[in-house]
Amino acid sequence: MDLVESLYKLTSSFPETEKFGLTGQIRRCAVSIPSNIAEGSGRKSKKAFRSFLEISNGSINELKTQIEISKRIGILKNDDMENIFKQCDEIQKMTFALIKKYSDF
Repeated sequence: MDLVESLYKLTSSFPETEKFGLTGQIRRCAVSIPSNIAEGSGRKSKKAFRSFLEISNGSINELKTQIEISKRIGILKNDDMENIFKQCDEIQKMTFALIKKYSDF
């Protein structure tokens, strides 16, 4: 949720021309990360939860790509990109640990 909040604040300064481009795409990816974790945790099976965790990790990788593009085209500063990547890496560590835990079943 902190990552989503950070990205909404960060993308609010993106150019208006990116409202339906990178801004929208980044926000959708960010929202999808905790949404998939929440949806998976509400499922009855551990296998289903693991699947939603994997989808969440895919969204993180997609988000990192969009953040890198934003930096490369000059919309985002390197420090902002590194901060977002750090948050993404922390989330991925947690989700990978859960995936590993539920892979034993």
